[in-house]
Amino acid sequence: MVGTVRQLTTATHGHILTNSHVWSPDSEWLVYDTRSDPAGSTFDGTRIERVHVPTGRIEVLYESGRGAHCGVATYSSASDEIVFILGPENPTPDWEYGPFHRRGVIAKTDRPNIIRSLDACDIVPPFTPGALRGGSHVHLFDATGKWVSFTYEDHVLAVATDLREEQGLAKVGRQRNQRNVGVCCLGHPVNVPKTHSRNHDGEGFSVLVTKTSDQPTPGSDEIQKAYEDAWVGPYGYPCKNSDFIFSQPRSLAFLGDCITRSGTILTELFLVDIPETFDVDEGPLQGSSTERPFRPKDCRQRRLTRTENRKYPGIRGPRHWPRSHPDGTEIAILMADENEIIQIYLVDRKVGAIRQLTNLPQSVESAFTWNASGSHIAFISDGSVMTVETDSGATKRLTSKRNPPPRPEACVFSPDGTQIAYVCSCNTTSGGVWNQLFVVELRG
Repeated sequence: MVGTVRQLTTATHGHILTNSHVWSPDSEWLVYDTRSDPAGSTFDGTRIERVHVPTGRIEVLYESGRGAHCGVATYSSASDEIVFILGPENPTPDWEYGPFHRRGVIAKTDRPNIIRSLDACDIVPPFTPGALRGGSHVHLFDATGKWVSFTYEDHVLAVATDLREEQGLAKVGRQRNQRNVGVCCLGHPVNVPKTHSRNHDGEGFSVLVTKTSDQPTPGSDEIQKAYEDAWVGPYGYPCKNSDFIFSQPRSLAFLGDCITRSGTILTELFLVDIPETFDVDEGPLQGSSTERPFRPKDCRQRRLTRTENRKYPGIRGPRHWPRSHPDGTEIAILMADENEIIQIYLVDRKVGAIRQLTNLPQSVESAFTWNASGSHIAFISDGSVMTVETDSGATKRLTSKRNPPPRPEACVFSPDGTQIAYVCSCNTTSGGVWNQLFVVELRG
């Protein structure tokens, strides 16, 4: 074993880390939520907390009330701000927590319990440009701290579809609610008319940046779902157009579900370049009563992987998010090798070429993260925290094998590269089993 393991928390409640962006910029603090079940699938947490890694001191950053729950907290890499999901306050049978009934909120770590709504919401036609009509989820700041990505589902279309199906009516001319990826540009607040009790203002201007299809053409690059997004590079990437090189300042990698020629669903890696300005092109950014919000002009979406001819095609394995090399050149994903063992693969951002990174005798069992230099990726396998060197593919076991193994949802390098945070389910003196936070400190 080449790392020193420390358990940071012991309280008899849940401790859930998000898959990325859980460390403060100075590598001193970890932010987490208190959902009760090990996977965090039950959205019942009422506190956002952080632990001071050197001392184990706990601070409560936010405690929800009025029947709301909160979770999935992440740090800005540029400031002392955090962003997390807040479910509906004063929930009602027609507005309970769910994919299209949640929002992002921002807080400063030195101002506990003071939150600002990230995304505005307007669910009454004609809707408001820059406001969403549903719920956002898994919010990640970019390197500047001025942009936040998220996944999104649409209340307007979901409710209209449910109502029509309940009444036995055909869905004529109405698009489906489908998961998409969006971004919020902070510093451009959006105010909405208070024509519905669930409408609210937001700190930033939000738009969808991916495009999905209700009925993707089999064998095409059309997708029916866009999800699990990740910023590419700290400030986008350089690219060449004709005879000069320019910078693409903002880009997201994400997973997209295609339909093969045989009619099966295949998950592939996609990239979308995001423009500096949100000009209208295909249709209104806010959508309509029958259409999803349209993405801005010059959003360029392209497919990076084509794995249908592999023995085990598609992106596979535990739930994970693609993660970009810090310089934006390669994007890491999970796929099955020829023996159906889940390995880490790296995809060239320019041309989509795929190279296998790990060659383990057992599967990768978790989400993963790069260190800041791009030299290593941290993950869980064979009951241990492990790293792989991204040049050579050499793997190293950092912790003793544990049964049950560390949780698969998070394995996160600190910004300074000296520690990896992860979660284990532990027995307590009271007889219960709760998720607890651990770090392994790296040596050599």
